[in-house]
Amino acid sequence: MYLTEYEYQAVVLSLKVASYAVIWLIPIGVALGWLLSRKKFIGKGFLDSAIHLPLVLPPVVVGYLLLVVMGRKGVIGEWLLTHFNIVFSFNWKGAVLASAVVALPLMVRSIRLSIDSVDRRLEQAAATLGASSVKVFFTITLPLIVPGIITGTMLAFARSLGEFGATMTFVSNIPGETQTIPLAMYSFIQTPGDEAQAARLCVISIVIALVSLMLSDWFAKRTQRRLGVR
Repeated sequence: MYLTEYEYQAVVLSLKVASYAVIWLIPIGVALGWLLSRKKFIGKGFLDSAIHLPLVLPPVVVGYLLLVVMGRKGVIGEWLLTHFNIVFSFNWKGAVLASAVVALPLMVRSIRLSIDSVDRRLEQAAATLGASSVKVFFTITLPLIVPGIITGTMLAFARSLGEFGATMTFVSNIPGETQTIPLAMYSFIQTPGDEAQAARLCVISIVIALVSLMLSDWFAKRTQRRLGVR
């Protein structure tokens, strides 16, 4: 029942990758959710579709596109390597990027729906009293959408834990560097006699995902009670 060092590394790396992914996604998700909910501009439909594209594209396609754009010879990746010595392909930072891309739609959708539910009259009242748009956002809108941010964060975290295709294509399956729980399970399944290790990681993955979803529901309800929302 004890995890081997190989399995332990996969679990720790998965938690690390998922945590970094949601840390980056929270400000991006809030910004994009607010933009799609509150602003009208040319290309809004295209931006909305582009954000949700990872939900319908095969994960391998997402990974290939990341490799083309962010790889060492990619359009952006080569520039980052030349000027800042930043490399995403075939290391854990690339796994974070891949997880963030596939989890972004879940984060943005949760936050956007939460912003849509905020009564605009509250924001308008604050504006008429002299509050700037920035102050209105941070004092009125942001506190009211905390439940949506929590839900989006937990969903994105759980999705990042289960990411396989994009990660496999973009950063490969390198033990101790890019091998998360799904990739380790894939390796075990492909090796005769390693079914027990795959089963252990499967159970661990299910437990972590369930705990994430339960915490999301608990935090969201607790925040709603504190805000006086039923």
